[in-house]
Amino acid sequence: MPNAGDTTIAYVSNAESNDIHILRLDPADGGLTLIDKVTLPGIDKPGSSTPMALSPDRRFLYVSVRSEPFTVVGFAIDPTSGRLTHTANGQLADGMAYIATDRSGRFLLGASYVGHKVTVNPIAPPGTVQPPSQVLSTAPNAHAILADPANRYVLSTSLGGDVVNRFHFDATTGTLTATMPPTIGVKAKAGPRHLVFDPQGTHVYLINELDASIDVFAYDTASGQLTALQTLSALPPGFSGKPWAADIRITPDGRFIYASERTSSTLAAFRVDPATAMLSLIGHTPTQAQPRGFAIDPAGRYLLAAGQVSHGLSCYRIDAGSGRLTELGQYQVGRNPNWVTIITLP
Repeated sequence: MPNAGDTTIAYVSNAESNDIHILRLDPADGGLTLIDKVTLPGIDKPGSSTPMALSPDRRFLYVSVRSEPFTVVGFAIDPTSGRLTHTANGQLADGMAYIATDRSGRFLLGASYVGHKVTVNPIAPPGTVQPPSQVLSTAPNAHAILADPANRYVLSTSLGGDVVNRFHFDATTGTLTATMPPTIGVKAKAGPRHLVFDPQGTHVYLINELDASIDVFAYDTASGQLTALQTLSALPPGFSGKPWAADIRITPDGRFIYASERTSSTLAAFRVDPATAMLSLIGHTPTQAQPRGFAIDPAGRYLLAAGQVSHGLSCYRIDAGSGRLTELGQYQVGRNPNWVTIITLP
């Protein structure tokens, strides 16, 4: 848990302007101050999104660009100010919709939506991504990839296949091997997109893009098996149109879950039952236009949501008792902001 005097930094990646805005978050009032803006070096044309991945030790930030040549840009994070210094660009096997390091920070995992594949890239010190060591085909439209907290298994969504892929993960070699069975299905045409683990690593929350539903799973840490517990909607009352859900996040204490929906430009809030891990709706909050990415600060007090169409960022206070969101301010960032990462530096 962050302490008084710590520095909290938010990174917002902007696909169209090919840059990262670096903002300091005031822990007292949630105010944001722009401290730097970094252009992605060696990138000549924008991609559709710029997923980011943070190393577990918070020393490095990796930014994937979804345009050819498919590249991941590495940055060292200044331990005092949070400013970024370019380390190196690395080669990716395809345009990645999602990247994440494994729990050791030695490997970069990627999910390619257009390439229908997941990949592993070794990371050599200091924070330099090496060429891919493994490329595996998946069901259509791989959309997210995440190692479990024990670093023993990796889960990856396939939106077009309506499945969550499961892999054994060798943390020594960085090798993925399909489990048996290799997938678990969700409702047809739901479109599994992003997922999060709870702090205990015993439950998984999955947001489905095409119907804006959320699936709750019990997670067996020994076998990597998923057991469905609940499905509920993230759509606001009176919704009309085509659902287009995007991201899902959980507070560090595991008490609240939030989900973004782009057609209605809303954030849905849910309370997590501490006994069953199942969700109950708190309510919906209007936010920036087309909110693809958002993040919660490590203290669990603030939520930052970016709008791809508004090119803006909203800061919300999270009520510690109810989980409800109160907007504190809006800020302009770069063009097509789509990913937000927040860290605290002691």
